[in-house]
Amino acid sequence: MLNVSTPTFEHHREPLGIGEPAPRLSWTVTADTPGWRQQAYEIELGDGTTTGRVDSAESVLVPWPGAPLGSRERRGARVRVHGADGSVSDWSPWSYVEAGLLDPADWQAAAAAPPLELLGVPDGPALLLRRDFSARAAVERARLYVTAHGLYEIELNGRVVGDDVLAPGWSSYAHRLRYRTHDVPELLREGGNTLGATLADGWYRGRIGFLGGKTDLYGDRTALIAQLEITYADGSTDVVTTDGDGWRCAPGPVTATSLYDGEKHDARLLPSGWSEPGFDDSSWLPADALPHDAARLVAPTGPPVRRTGTLSPVAVLTGPDGETILDFGQNIAGRLRIRVQGPAGHTITLRHAEVLENGALAIRPLRQAAALDTYTLRGDAEPEEWEPRFTTHGFRYAQIDGWPGELDPASDVVAVVCHTDMRPIGDFECSDPLLNRLHDNVRWSMRGNYVDLPTDCPQRDERLGWTGDIQVFAPAAAFLYDCAGPLTSWLADLAAEQAEVGTVPHYVPWVPLAFDVSPTAAWGDAAVLVPWVLYQRTGDLGLLRTQYASMTAWVDQVTSLTGADHLWDEGFQFGDWLDPAAPPDNPGKARTDHALVATAYHAWTARVVADTAALLGHSGDATSYAELASEVRAAFRREFVTPSGRLACDTQTAYALALCLDLLDGPGQRERAGRRLVELVAADDHRIGTGFVGTPLICDALCSVGAYDTAYQLLTQRNCPSWLYPVTMGATTIWERWDSMLPDGTVNPGEMTSFNHYALGAVADFLHRTVAGLAPDEPGYRRLRIAPRPGGGLTHASARLDTPYGPAAVSWNTDGTTLTVTATVPPGTSALVDLPQAEPREVGAGTHEFTTRL
Repeated sequence: MLNVSTPTFEHHREPLGIGEPAPRLSWTVTADTPGWRQQAYEIELGDGTTTGRVDSAESVLVPWPGAPLGSRERRGARVRVHGADGSVSDWSPWSYVEAGLLDPADWQAAAAAPPLELLGVPDGPALLLRRDFSARAAVERARLYVTAHGLYEIELNGRVVGDDVLAPGWSSYAHRLRYRTHDVPELLREGGNTLGATLADGWYRGRIGFLGGKTDLYGDRTALIAQLEITYADGSTDVVTTDGDGWRCAPGPVTATSLYDGEKHDARLLPSGWSEPGFDDSSWLPADALPHDAARLVAPTGPPVRRTGTLSPVAVLTGPDGETILDFGQNIAGRLRIRVQGPAGHTITLRHAEVLENGALAIRPLRQAAALDTYTLRGDAEPEEWEPRFTTHGFRYAQIDGWPGELDPASDVVAVVCHTDMRPIGDFECSDPLLNRLHDNVRWSMRGNYVDLPTDCPQRDERLGWTGDIQVFAPAAAFLYDCAGPLTSWLADLAAEQAEVGTVPHYVPWVPLAFDVSPTAAWGDAAVLVPWVLYQRTGDLGLLRTQYASMTAWVDQVTSLTGADHLWDEGFQFGDWLDPAAPPDNPGKARTDHALVATAYHAWTARVVADTAALLGHSGDATSYAELASEVRAAFRREFVTPSGRLACDTQTAYALALCLDLLDGPGQRERAGRRLVELVAADDHRIGTGFVGTPLICDALCSVGAYDTAYQLLTQRNCPSWLYPVTMGATTIWERWDSMLPDGTVNPGEMTSFNHYALGAVADFLHRTVAGLAPDEPGYRRLRIAPRPGGGLTHASARLDTPYGPAAVSWNTDGTTLTVTATVPPGTSALVDLPQAEPREVGAGTHEFTTRL
């Protein structure tokens, strides 16, 4: 059997309205033949273009073989492959791609803005907009291109279009505003039709950030930008746009809505049938048609935020003052959906929190985010169903106040999980239930912290795209989910903001809050390391090409700051943020010298840029950046390393950086540094001693010097601070602090205390690569590394991953003396198998079993 999958385009799951005129194609193969390899491929496009036989083993992000797509153009593609063994597959099924509006001139739509007299203060009411229009019979095709200054939900003839949440998401609006393309012919009627939209402030006009935040950051007027293009069977077209003709506005049932504070909805204020034909809008006010810069409108590179699941309460609790509190058993990003019946005008209040303290909602960690929704009933004879539309909360617990009658938790309330609808691609399991729960917590934290962009937390008055968090977490993220598309978009924002403000901001999009933008190690280094991780995990060299100017600009800027001695020892640094020894009120007071951290990162990113330059064919850059990396590395040793291999800064993080980033000179220094790291970990009773910077590296550093037992003792430690301490305390996500909750059940007194923060969950990458033993040995998993290292009393472990070439898996079990490993290698790839007490060997595609002594 030899089959080829339906080809995919770029990193899209839904290739409708894409922004790439020449999208690269990828496909996977299933083959019965062990060791099968592709020798050639053929691509046929729907316009008759064919490549003929192309002798190539490439099947991932293969160049588009035909004429570029024009705006709105739809084209099919299918693939046939030839194996090195002479086999030939059938043609794959056809796959179809359609371009969006590729030229700013394609946009006819203005921005329909509610009149000023309807606008409230920021985070005020969500307003209704509508327009009637006519359509003829025999609609062959209809596309709705839509975005907004603010958040929108759009309806066509009374039905919500699409299933997006918080559309169009948050990008660097001053540079890039994403629009979505919807296929809507089934929603159109012959004769009268109506487009209706609800428009809220969201990130555009509403409050963003901590210390009171900022409002009106991108503008003081919300607006809808929509273009409905209808094509009929006879080839004629109609275009309905947001312009100055026919769009009318009024208040709606959402009387206030805020990303942080929640939503107030009065169901009595909803005009019946407002988004359907025949509604009388004569009392509504006309919208203003405002200009906008169509050059900023871009198609998305990944999926939108969606509702991805629901959770029912696992317990109904009574608070200390008699409050009704629902426990959903899992900390999430999302909101509640209620089903309720009661008298008109009665109001229900929904409060949210991540944890309980003394039996009540712990709301102090929310800071200035109210996280409170209210619903005022319409008073229908039938139960009313409601869910907020323009807010999300980070919560596990919800307090329900004012419920009319008896609350039935089994049917009346569910928690709706909301996040970017990324495809899950990887998993991990082992014999230790606590490690399994830790891994689940990492996954849930990624879900909670990818509400359109990679954030720091989903609950308090922040939720910003901190660069340092995703920099350390990117390897784990790229294993858990297909996040290349979303992160490509975020990196485009990073590059735009970097060029605008002159350096890589601490978070992207950049919002000026408590401090000025300044270059900081580990955070700004995301400009280099996140694209590099994505290349290693997807094989997407095009992403490195796109980000190259951003990558080099960052390293060049740091080089200009360090001067002739190459030491980055001036300016503000976050350092090893949230070192467990840092006091609650000073999370940056780490034991590791900030200059050591910054200089180590400078050496790392200079080397990565050198490697990137070589891959892209920039030989001069490759040489100069390699020389720079060598010089910074030498400067690090001169300043921070003794001849024997001791570090001037005697901390777990310092040694982890030196060992993992190859900053030491020769095996003698590595041996001494490794021995000292083991001593430090043992002196701390095998408890963690690292913050954001050291945590992703510490286990790898120990293993790099053969100290696997120490790494496992650190990994499986249950006392605070450790990865498993929060698990023993009932955590269902990764905490911001090692001790966000103290052993007595009280919340850490620090102002900055989140219970959903994925950065310290970066250890999941170690679980995948070393505990289970599944890692890339070449970019994109073209060659796998199968190298499990059992320990910690584990009797079995496994990892599974949908690689760009197809499913790969490793599982192992042991009786303490013998290790048995089963590995699945996808067609078209190979694997280096490196097991304890055995010589490394290379195997081809297929399922293999190995046994070795421990």
